Amino acid sequence: MSLGILAGVVAGAVVVLIALFKMMWRVAEPNEALVISGSNHKTEGLGEGMGFRIVTGRGTLVVPGVQAVRKLSLDLNETQLSVDCVTHQGIPLKVRGVVIFKVGDDFVSIANAARRFLDQQKLMSERVHIVFAGHLRSIVGGLTVEDMIRDREKLTGQARQACGTEMEKLGLIVDSLQIHEIEDPTGYIKNLAAPHAAAVQRDARIAQAEANRRATEAEQMAAARMSEATRDSEILQAGYQAERDQAAAKARQAGPLADAAARQEVVVEETRVAQLEADRREQQLQADVRKPADARAYEQRTLAAAERDARILAAEAEAKKTELASAATATATRVTGEAEAAAAHAKGLAVAEATRAKGLAEAEAIKARAAALAENQEAVVAQQLAERWPEIVEAGASAFGNVDQMVLLNGADGMAEMFAKALTMGGTGLGLARQLLANMKPDAPAGAVPAAAVPAPRTEEITVGDDT
Repeated sequence: MSLGILAGVVAGAVVVLIALFKMMWRVAEPNEALVISGSNHKTEGLGEGMGFRIVTGRGTLVVPGVQAVRKLSLDLNETQLSVDCVTHQGIPLKVRGVVIFKVGDDFVSIANAARRFLDQQKLMSERVHIVFAGHLRSIVGGLTVEDMIRDREKLTGQARQACGTEMEKLGLIVDSLQIHEIEDPTGYIKNLAAPHAAAVQRDARIAQAEANRRATEAEQMAAARMSEATRDSEILQAGYQAERDQAAAKARQAGPLADAAARQEVVVEETRVAQLEADRREQQLQADVRKPADARAYEQRTLAAAERDARILAAEAEAKKTELASAATATATRVTGEAEAAAAHAKGLAVAEATRAKGLAEAEAIKARAAALAENQEAVVAQQLAERWPEIVEAGASAFGNVDQMVLLNGADGMAEMFAKALTMGGTGLGLARQLLANMKPDAPAGAVPAAAVPAPRTEEITVGDDT
């Protein structure tokens, strides 16, 4: 029994706790902010001792009876603008537009909006209309109608800038400001547009007239092209008809033309056969008669040309040989003459040098003999005889030089007699030598012999032999 009671108590306590938690736990929706008052709280961006705290996008515990919780909507709001204004020109206008605004998402804006609109959120649009109406009247008073028409963006920007500070104090931000319409009860805008409208109408009429003209020209050109196409079609049709007529005429003449063509082909073929037969006979005649005759004539011409060329070549070779021989002879003669001239020159130089040397030597010898003869005449004579002895013997033997025939008689005695005669001639030569030396003067050149002392050669026949 006690366990059941205990379980019931626990269950009841749990239920009570859950109920109390649900009563105390409050959650802020994404489009709202919870403003909790009843105790001092410090909130980021807010001053000390605000007396409330702000919760957005999460849950929080609230002590019932001690703290009060109220919600501030963060949804978009709009207000329609309809403001009577007067421009810088004094022209009354009515400006119509719309302002879309909301409470700012930061805690400062939420706190400012909570202080001003927490219990009067439905009056928020009216308050925003009053703020924008006053600023629009002020801005339009400094503009002309033309400025407002041509640059509405300028009007919108100035209005948002002028209302920015006041809207921030209210904790509101403007998402959009649109000027929809500018009403002109005096008709100034209409009259202002009249010249432009007239010009537009004029340009429209001119454009319409130009379009009509171009359309007319196009229609005329189209008609001309249609006429041209019709003409071309008729011409083509006439041409096609002529071709059909020509084809029909050819078809009618096809039979006779075919017969004539067949006969023509037969004649052509017969002519070709006759021509081939004539060509065959001509070729046979060429092979049998003309080619052998041409071959013989060619052979004779070739032989005659070869013989002529041989004679020409022989004559040219002979002339070339004669020319080369003449050139060789002239060259040899020139070389021989040059060599002989050089040899004669060299020989003359040698003879002159030898003569000069011989003269110098003879002069020295004469001086030496003269000196020796003065000192010892016999020794000089003996030396001269020794030096001249071969010449003396040769002079003695010259008597036999012209003997054409010699006959030796008496055998050995004849030979001995001949030798005795030779010795006798030698003795004669010795006496001649002594005479020459005796007659030689110291100033006479060495080797000089008087002409009378040398016997003249003679020709005789000498017979040597005995009486037997």
